Amino acid sequence: MPRNTGLRRKIRTAFVLQVAAISFATVLGVYGAAMVLENVLIKHALQAEATHYWQLLHSNPNAAPPDTYNMSAYLLRAGQGKETLPEKIREMDVGFYHRENSNSDDLIYVEQAEVGKLFLIFHQEQVGRLAFLFGFVPLIVVLLIIYITTWLTYRASRHALSPVIGLANVVRTWDPKKPDLEALDPDNLSSDLDGDVETLARALHGFATRIESFVERERNFTRDASHELRSPLTVLKVAADVLVEEEGQSPFARRAAIRIKRSVREMEALIESFLILAREGDTGLPEEDFVVNNVVRDEVERAELLLENTPVELSLQEDHSFALHASPKVLSVLLGNLLRNACTYTDAGRVIVSIGADFVRIEDTGVGMNAEELGKMFTPYFRAGRSSRGGNGVGLTIVKRLSDRFGWKLDIQSQLGVGTIVTVQFPRPQPVDA
Repeated sequence: MPRNTGLRRKIRTAFVLQVAAISFATVLGVYGAAMVLENVLIKHALQAEATHYWQLLHSNPNAAPPDTYNMSAYLLRAGQGKETLPEKIREMDVGFYHRENSNSDDLIYVEQAEVGKLFLIFHQEQVGRLAFLFGFVPLIVVLLIIYITTWLTYRASRHALSPVIGLANVVRTWDPKKPDLEALDPDNLSSDLDGDVETLARALHGFATRIESFVERERNFTRDASHELRSPLTVLKVAADVLVEEEGQSPFARRAAIRIKRSVREMEALIESFLILAREGDTGLPEEDFVVNNVVRDEVERAELLLENTPVELSLQEDHSFALHASPKVLSVLLGNLLRNACTYTDAGRVIVSIGADFVRIEDTGVGMNAEELGKMFTPYFRAGRSSRGGNGVGLTIVKRLSDRFGWKLDIQSQLGVGTIVTVQFPRPQPVDA
């Protein structure tokens, strides 16, 4: 199931983050403005009011403390008792104080002079109402405008991207093996395609047409090659078998017939490998439950023909027996290439094939490979070149591609002049009783 990471989700996330950022910045700005209003402007105004009153009191000792709609004041002259002051401010020292109660929200400023102590009480209710009227009301209006504009922009963006998203959904569900070219035809897509999307749709339609042509060409090639190449090889194989068994021929003719027979078998296996790899996606061969040991025995028997008249011993060790659910033909091709490679690069000594609980291992005492050659061993047509019977250089390449396609782990260890050990490990083996 595809993850929900399409364009619509990304656009929606971007707009939500944008709205959240703008809202946070706006609220933070208004809150900062309110703090500045209280901590800077109002406090500064109270200090200036106190300074003005002290000057007024110096010129008129009987001047009354300020008393306005938003502010009231009390003067406690030197030597005068605190009983004349309201109880809530009697114990206040110099500085600013904030008092809240059910009836008022006051900011109190206390300042000391030679004449006495001045108490300025600023009533913030009116300022709060003004701040709400000229601060939060415009804020709400601005945020509503932002929200509405963002929503309309989001809807317009979704509408503009709908053809692209629709085209992406068609491409996501399109099967190259069974192409439906009509699904990618711009005339069958959304009616509101713009120029760029229509260009993209036509390009994808052309690309899909080419893919369909390639798939059909691959099917025709594998079908025709399978028939046309195998038929003459079968004739050659039968003729070679007859020549090998014919009596009265010279040793030279017999060796030549054996070489022909060996080459025909190699060519047959090579063609089978190429045909399997040429099929896109899967092998086109039926899968079944089969015993791996049986396939290994058949391939060892075929490999013995490669070692006729050579000082090389080929042996099979069956320590375990297990089955797989796969194509036995694919395994036969893979093991056949590995065995031919081991026999080709072993001039003397032995080739040991062993079967474990979940693996098949082929060990030889051949020429081996150094570190540089190990790094190039999967390169097509690369050959170490130290054997008297050089191969064609594609065996390990075929083995690597087959093992990767079917998930069979391949491990190759080699030492120059000592030999090579190749292990093919299979997932999910099914043990078989001996």
